Amino acid sequence: MLNKAPRLKQRVKSKTKGNVNVRPASEAMMELVTLLFLNNLAQQATAKAFEEKSSTIRAHHVKAVAKRVLKSARG
Repeated sequence: MLNKAPRLKQRVKSKTKGNVNVRPASEAMMELVTLLFLNNLAQQATAKAFEEKSSTIRAHHVKAVAKRVLKSARG
């Protein structure tokens, strides 16, 4: 088990266009928002798997709830 969440710095830098500097506080906020989103997606997928009486979360459970979670994340 990991003690700390993996850093997303390299991924963020590769996604930015041009010479955009990302401050450490902004980087931390992006990591937190990403973790919250993934946690919400996992909870919704768990609920969907429970509805279907499945003991494991499969790809089709995640795909079924992904659209709803993305829509709620937009605001």
